[in-house]
This record gives sequence, structure tokens and C-alpha cells, in this order.
Amino acid sequence: MDAEEQIKKLGEFLEANYHSKLLEHIRKGENFLIVDFTELSKFDPDLSLELLENPEEVIKAAELSIEQFDLGERAKGFKIRFNNLPKDQSIMIRDIRSKHIGKLFSIEGIVRQKSDVRPQVTAAKFECPSCGNIIGILQLDASFKEPTRCGCGRKGKFHLLNKELVDAQGLVLEESPESLEGGEQPKRMSVLLKDDLVSPMSEKKTNPGSKILVVGIIKEVPIILRTGAKSTRFDLIIEANYIEAMEETFLEVEINEEEERKIKELSQDQNVVGKMVDSIAPSIFGYEKIKEALLLQLMGGVRKIRNDKVVSRGDIHILLIGDPGAGKSALLKRINLIAPKGRYVSGKGVSAAGLTASVVRDEFLKGWSLEAGAMVLSSNGICCVDEMDKIGPEDRGAMHEALENQTVSISKANIQATLLARTTVLAAANPKFGRFDPYDIIANQIDLPPTLINRFDLIFPIKDLPDETRDKAMASHILNLHQTPEMNEPEISTPFLKKYVAYARQKINPKLTDSALEEIKDYYIKMRMSGSAEGSIKTIPISPRQLEALVRMSEASARIRLSDKVTKKDARKAIDLLQYCLMQVGFDEETKKFDIDRIATGITASQRSHIVSIKDIIAELENRIGKTIPIDDIVAEAKEKEIEEEKVEEIIERLKRSGDIFEPRRGFVQRI
Repeated sequence: MDAEEQIKKLGEFLEANYHSKLLEHIRKGENFLIVDFTELSKFDPDLSLELLENPEEVIKAAELSIEQFDLGERAKGFKIRFNNLPKDQSIMIRDIRSKHIGKLFSIEGIVRQKSDVRPQVTAAKFECPSCGNIIGILQLDASFKEPTRCGCGRKGKFHLLNKELVDAQGLVLEESPESLEGGEQPKRMSVLLKDDLVSPMSEKKTNPGSKILVVGIIKEVPIILRTGAKSTRFDLIIEANYIEAMEETFLEVEINEEEERKIKELSQDQNVVGKMVDSIAPSIFGYEKIKEALLLQLMGGVRKIRNDKVVSRGDIHILLIGDPGAGKSALLKRINLIAPKGRYVSGKGVSAAGLTASVVRDEFLKGWSLEAGAMVLSSNGICCVDEMDKIGPEDRGAMHEALENQTVSISKANIQATLLARTTVLAAANPKFGRFDPYDIIANQIDLPPTLINRFDLIFPIKDLPDETRDKAMASHILNLHQTPEMNEPEISTPFLKKYVAYARQKINPKLTDSALEEIKDYYIKMRMSGSAEGSIKTIPISPRQLEALVRMSEASARIRLSDKVTKKDARKAIDLLQYCLMQVGFDEETKKFDIDRIATGITASQRSHIVSIKDIIAELENRIGKTIPIDDIVAEAKEKEIEEEKVEEIIERLKRSGDIFEPRRGFVQRI
């Protein structure tokens, strides 16, 4: 098929199928048109085959055919983009060979790096100084070309009249991990974007970390050696014709009218919470409270920016601490599937750079560029961190800023940047000694720094204790799943649950009502006051961070019902969940009171008051006896104040470690 026939055929095809779309695009000032490949193959199979074999010629012909429509100046430089290629035209980066060069393929992958947008010359016009002849040269290679000679015989030294520029940008595309087997390394390939593919709107699709589908022509690029000569080896690049985002955040999920009607119908159901809790992780038995918390976490609270630019986050962070084999990882994996932009990282395979961001050499622009880590990549999504106790302390420290302020600041290799990480974190960890000791306090067994734990809104200890009735039900549930894997179909399907959550997050921004506000306030004041009843010991049962957590959870609860108002009932639900967590983690057996310090500082209020008492005794004895004080005297004095001997020894050890006292000789202590 020669070029003229191609132009004619493509003109007929576009006029028949895309005329109204074309006019609409031109009216909006957009200079591109997306054509469905399947429609072209129905219209003319030979032409569609020709497109796959010689894409450059056919795409050029399609662009020329548009100039034949009577559209005036605007049709100049119009681009045709093809999507929906057949399945056999999709190829993995690792399978690209020299026989594929110059053909059209669709390739999936994750964007790893992205260069800045820079202009590139496509054509240049030169004037001959001798005869005034104008010579046009297309610039297709990497190097800028000048005409070698003119018709009048002149060689060299031509005037450059003008040059046409287009915007260009380079991406590095990496294979997505799902498509790999065993120990394969994901392969990378450069992608060149031009014109409207780098416009601000479409640029959002290609941010690092997003998963995209590229339809493009595979081309070879000469490698220039140090001597300036061309190498015999060539590099490959994909010249993109069309780009489509594969994965979107909650805020980008598209919902049609039919789905919206179903969503509103479900929100009117009296048992909407029960149904959704059952559908969160149907294959995991029990854990109703935790599943309810996870549902609230998916919904999230409302992010508020106040007048003084202080932002209070809306994301609810949850920490699960439990015995091995209690199904923590399974819950994390499942949440990762429901959230549209989920990232899952685990244990020793995590470094600080992998969580936040790292600075790497940029091949494209020969400088330094930022490569985003898991928490930045899952911005507006969920980051699941498994085996959190196995992450090294230096690497864990990177999470502090991302959890509370929702940003990641980097200052390395003369790059100073603050990246957004509006990420919800769901973390799982094991207790200090692998399993919970049923007789010890839970707070003592959580092997994470208090500052980090304090940033989690809810902490759930999952104990795996033998209990005949529960174990029977659990065993039959697990064994039935093995017998018939497909039997446990949730009431709400996963895609619909995803749409429901997305709709709630996009459209609903609930406000606190006065009754809900009073409810939360009363609970907070009651809990704070409960600590200061006894004169000597002041437990701090709850801190302002928990107050904010209550507000966030109440808002999330209202979102489940698609309600604009946070009612008293929502506030009660949030209070019940927090109370359940505090009961498990922050309850001080000695004083029979809640004590947030168990988690927040690692020293309970009763211990703190004992430490103060012992310090007073030492000061008193020093005045009576002198500098060196026998430990026996301290024990005797403490007994009168009803402090046991073991506790005294423990406190003396603690004071020695902190450097308040030292032991000049055995059995005696002295203040420093």
C-alpha cells in the first residue's frame, strides 16, 4: 500500500469514526486524538497490520490525512495516538530484541526516574549566503545536522534561519515486580516522550512510582565512544506514542452513575458497617475489632489546613503487635490489595532510603536526581510495613517525620527537597521475645521506640492463647478454606469495596456536630482526671495525640455511612475502639488505672513515683549519715514507705545506669 492510498484510507476512517471527537479536541485547543486500534482493524485489517509493522509511516500518514480536513491552521502538527493494541503486541522489556526495532508495541512497567522537560529540535531551515536558497533539514538523529552543500556549489557556512522545537522528556521504565519469576532482576529501558505527552496534565500520570502502559516504537540510538566515533553497539529507546496510567489513587478512581447508585443504596443499609467489616478480609477468622479499625483506616479522617498553614493529618496509622502465625501479614497483604495505591515492605529488606527517598545519579541529564521510596510512592494510598521490629533503628528513624508531618525531607548531594508522603501506615511487628509472655505487661514487650509508637493512633496486641471454642471454630474455618478455596465469597466484592471507599474519600468531608464534640471532650476529660485521683501517683492516662486520633476515627466512621455530619454514635464508636486498645496496652495493674506512659515513655507512673521516693530517701540519708550510704539502710527506709526490696534494687540499678548514683564499694552507694 503506497503512501497516498494510506492517507486516503486513514482520512476515510477518521471521518467515519472520529469526526465529532476531532472537532471537539480542536475546539478545546488539544492537538491530539486517541484512536482505538480495534476499530481500525475492523475498518481495514491490512492497514492495521501495516501500522504494527511500519508505525512511523502510517502514523505520519494519519497526521497528514488530518491536514486534508478543512480545519485551518489548527490541524498543523496534529498528533494521532493509538491505544488498545492486541494482546500479542504487548512485550516485556527483557524480551525486546533487534528484530523488534521500528515496530509498534505496548509495554507495561513502573516509572523509576524522570528527567526534566527540555526542548528538542525537529527541523531546521538554513539560508545559503551566496544564492539565497533556503534548505530545510529534518533533525532525526541525536546530533544537530547542517546542510553539506547548496545547489549553487557552495559548501559550509550556512545561516540558520529558524528551527522547530518540541518538548521532550526522558523516563526510565522498569518491569513491574508481579511479572517476574524467581531471582530475575527487573530490566530497565528509556522512554522518550514528546509534545502533549509532557503537558502538565499528562505529566501527573508519569510521576516516579506510578505504573503505566506505554504504546510506542522501539528505536535504536547510536552509542558515541569517547573518541567521538560511533560504536558498533547500539542502545534501545522507546519513542512513546500513547501513555496510560494503570494504577490510580483513591482520588482518581472513576465511578459511573450506575455504581454511584449502588454505593448510595448500600450506604442506606442499616448493617453497612457489619457487611464491610466482613468483606475486608473474609479468609481471616475473627479479629472483628481489628477489621473495623482497618475499615476506618481505609476511609481516613479529613485533612485540615488551618489559617496559620498548620496541617492536621487525616490518615489513621495502625500498629498490630502479635504472636507469630496470628495472621498479621495476611491482613496486611489483603489491605494492600483493597487500597488502589498500596505498597508492601517487610523487615530486613527495608532501608531508610527505601522507605523515604534516595539520591541517585541521573543518566539522562548527567546530574543527581531523587528516587522516591515506598512511603512517597504510596502517597494518597497505604504503606504496609511488615516485621517492623526487624528494621534497624537507624532505618526506623526515617519514619518519624513521614508518620506525623506527612512529608519526607532530604538534604544530600546538594539536593534539598521536601517530598509529600500523605501515606496511611499499617505496621505489624512481633513482641520482644517472639511471643507474648501472658504474665508480663504488654507494654514491656513492645520492642519499638516510644516516640514511634506514640505516632500510631491504634495499637492492637494479638494474643494467640488456647481457647477451645474459638480454636474449634478457627480450625474448621481454615480447613474449609483449604478444602474449597473459592467458597468464601464476601458479601461486597473487592472491586466494589474499592469503589465505595474511593467514593467516600472523594465526595464526603464530614464535620463534627456539637453532640459528637461534647462526647469526645467528656471522655478525654474523664480519662485525664481519672489519673490524678491519688495524691502521690499521677498517671497520665491519655495524651492530646489520642484526642486527635478520636476525631479522625469519628470522621472515618461518618464516611462509612456517606454522612456529612459526625454524630454522637460515630464518636462513641471511635471511643470504644480506643478504649479497647488502651485496655489491652495501657492498663496499669498496680494502680488499676489507664496509663499512656506505659507506651509513650516505657516507665509507668507508679514506677516513676517509686523512683522519686527512693531519690528522696537517698538525699535524706546523705544528710544524716554522710556521703557514702549503705544500700541496706535505703531498703529499710523504703520498707516503711511500702516499697518492696526487689523494686528498690531495680530502681538503684536504674539510677546507676542513668548516672545519678555510683557504687564506690560493694553494698554502698554515693550521689554524683
